[in-house]
Amino acid sequence: METTSKKPRTQLDRDAWIAGAIEVLAEEGIAGLRVEVLAKRLKVTKGSFYWHFTDRRDLLLGVLNHWRDGRIRDIIKQTRAQPGRELEQIYHVIDVYSASRSRRGMMIELAVRDWARRDAEAGAIVAEVDDVRLRCARELFLSCGVPIEEASSRCMLLYAYVFGVSLMIYDKFDSDIPRLKRDIADLIARSSHLPTAPA
Repeated sequence: METTSKKPRTQLDRDAWIAGAIEVLAEEGIAGLRVEVLAKRLKVTKGSFYWHFTDRRDLLLGVLNHWRDGRIRDIIKQTRAQPGRELEQIYHVIDVYSASRSRRGMMIELAVRDWARRDAEAGAIVAEVDDVRLRCARELFLSCGVPIEEASSRCMLLYAYVFGVSLMIYDKFDSDIPRLKRDIADLIARSSHLPTAPA
């Protein structure tokens, strides 16, 4: 008689559950984020969830905190510039955040923002991230010599463009989308107070 060894059960830590939850959030939104569905997707039992979380709300707070910490870390990294290269960094921020290569990140961002419209804790975390986002971008403009009122307007315009373009299907609008994006970047970044655009 043959003996078959039992396949060891997959062990997930708290971070793995949160990572799985973020994937579901990106694809299905907060309504699709249910413990039973997530356990099945991760190929573990629902019971293992309770080793790491007291309830679904605990998981949701873990997701929010993970998203907030990651966004703030990335924002600070993306808006940090070497002295004398601040304008170049402004163009870089516009390019990175408006590029299709960050599509997954934008799906997560939009799902979190949709969630924030219905949940006060999510709303507070999104507000915290947005405050950091706007202040960091404004610092870039200020370091280029732009007056504070204009710097505030330009950083708001930058993110209005980035989030707006992520919601639009515009590939047939213009025959030269790369040129269109370059022109928009110039409108956001250039000011009478700024030097000419980097090459």
